[in-house]
Parts: sequence; C-alpha cells; structure tokens
Amino acid sequence: MNRKPFTFLAAVAGLTMVASACSEEGGQQAEGGGDVETPEMTIALITHQAPGDTFWDIVRAGAEDAAAKSNITLDYTSNPEAGEQATLIRNAVDKDVDGIAVTLATPDALQGAIDRAVEAGIPVVGLNTGIDHWEDAGLTEYFGTDETLAGEAFGERLNDVEAENALCVIQEQGHVALEERCRALGETFDGESETLYVDGASMPDVSSGITSKLQEDEDIDYVVTLGAPFAMTAIDSVEDAGSEAQVATFDTNRELVGALENGDVEWAVDQQPYLQGYLAVDGLWLYNTNGNISGGGEPVLTGPTFIDQDNIDEIAQYAEEGTR
Repeated sequence: MNRKPFTFLAAVAGLTMVASACSEEGGQQAEGGGDVETPEMTIALITHQAPGDTFWDIVRAGAEDAAAKSNITLDYTSNPEAGEQATLIRNAVDKDVDGIAVTLATPDALQGAIDRAVEAGIPVVGLNTGIDHWEDAGLTEYFGTDETLAGEAFGERLNDVEAENALCVIQEQGHVALEERCRALGETFDGESETLYVDGASMPDVSSGITSKLQEDEDIDYVVTLGAPFAMTAIDSVEDAGSEAQVATFDTNRELVGALENGDVEWAVDQQPYLQGYLAVDGLWLYNTNGNISGGGEPVLTGPTFIDQDNIDEIAQYAEEGTR
C-alpha cells in the first residue's frame, strides 16, 4: 500500500506556510492569504467502550478535535466484546483507512486483526489500555497512563488516610488495565485489599454487588472504583448498605466533579482521556505526513494525577466542557 502522497502533500503544505509567513506582519496573515490545505485522511478509532460508559465520550471528544484540526475523517466504533472489537479492526482494514487507533483491553484476542492491519501497511497506535503489550503487538506508538504507577499511587494514598480495608471493584474481568490497577494497589496498600467483580454493562448488578459486599463485611472503609460512573453508583450503594465506607475512584466525568466538590468522593485518579484520544489521532497524522514517532520507543504518558477538593476548582471548567 502506497501512502507516500501524504508526505508529498505535507511538504507542499509546509512550503505554502513558509510563503504565507513571508507576507505576514506582526504574526497576522496578510490580507487575501489563503488557508493551508492538508491531505485528507480517514482514521479509525476502535475502543472497548461499553454502552453508557461516559469515560469514552471524553476520549472521543479529543479524537474528534484532533481530526477536525487536520482534515481527518474519524471513523469511531466500539464494542466491549473482544471478538467483536477484532472484527471492527478487520473492517477498518477492509475500508483501507489511513491509520488505526485501538485500545488493548484484551491484547491476545486482537493480535490477529492487528497483524492484518500491519501487513496491509496501515499504521496502528494504541491508547488507554495495553501499556505493557503495545510493543509486542507491533504498534507504532502508545498514548496512555502507567497503570502500575497509578495503582501504586492509589495504594499510597490509602495509606496516607490510614485506611484499613479496601474493596477494589472491577467492572470487566480480564481487562488488563483494570486488573493491574487493583493488583498494584493491593501490593502497595498496607491494609487489607479485596477485589470484587461486577458486570459493568449492568448498573443494577454493580449496585447490588457493592451493596451486598458492604453488608457482608462491615470492616470495609474504602470502596475503590475504576471508573466515574461506577463511583457514582458506589455512593448510593454505601448509603443503601448503611455503611460508613468512603468512595474513591480512578477516572472522571462531569458528574463526578460535583461528587468531588461536595465530598461524596474523596479523590479521583485522572489519566486525561481527552488527551489520549487527541494524541492518538494526531500521532497518526504526524506519522503519515512526516514520519514522526512520539515517545522514542517509550509510551507517551498522559497520567496519572490526583484530583480532589484541593484542585477540583481548576478542573471543573474543563469537565463542564467535556474535556476532563
């Protein structure tokens, strides 16, 4: 597959920019100057998003903004089932897209489809999930957070507040990033840590699972969720169970901001999903137009950072806009 025209057009665009710059004063474009044209591309963004998971709205917003900036047609599809996600990758290959950005929640199940894309000459980058697998999978770049570091930092935070018994709620069993968060948390946390598996596609199941566990074990003093929607559900579960446990979480959304502001959620670990979507699409554009590869063979990290009552005011405006 010949993708060289992108490089040629990028060079032409670059010359146009230089010529335009020569006719500008004070950084403003001269009267009558034309817009710089960029090559048209189609990039597929394929994730393991489950229905109703608002986290992915933020990822998609970043990807769409990057696409709009660079004359890219973004083809967004998702499926929480690994086999279906692999099919979506194959479909993108059949469409002869110019790049694929994919999440690696279940790397082994996607490998055959990724191999097919690479063999077709289509660059593939990873985002959000799969930081320990992207190189072996043959991806060009990876954009996301270090899940081990995030889990360890969370465990240390639990130590700082002198927690004793934490319940780590995983909404998708076998998801490599979620499993790693709870594993790293448990290794760092000085208290007792237990994992609870729930069906993240069914909030009633999430709610009943957490409520039942809290009623069964009154010693649990922290419920740790791995996504903002599940944190909001956990707040209600704590109340329903008559528990005094606190709620803390990984990841954010607009609704979680209010919960952080009023203290219903103690803190959230932010991996900047908007940035993940933006950088994945922009990374493919840069690779196709100029051969650029970010990270120098290492993942490009977008987190983790903590959000709590001390800094929520700084984040709230961006959350309202759907970018944090």
